[in-house]
Amino acid sequence: MTEHMHYTLAFGAFSHWELLVVLIIALLIFGRRLPDIARSMGKSLTEFKKGINEAKETKDEFVNDVKEMGDDVAKEAKNAAGLDEPDDIMS
Repeated sequence: MTEHMHYTLAFGAFSHWELLVVLIIALLIFGRRLPDIARSMGKSLTEFKKGINEAKETKDEFVNDVKEMGDDVAKEAKNAAGLDEPDDIMS
């Protein structure tokens, strides 16, 4: 008893042979344009990755700026409340 792997889509199940026929037909139709399509997809993926990296860097810079501002506000609040001890008293 052999089991066949089927790929199910909205229309039903496709066998390996049917998928192979569809791929061959697609290759015949788009064969001449495949290198251009692959090249443009590669460029698009590269630009997408650059955009993601820039967004991460921007987020990290923003988080660091917010932390610094929070530290500055806390320091100013302690100074205003008189809770911050000068360094020369501890020496």
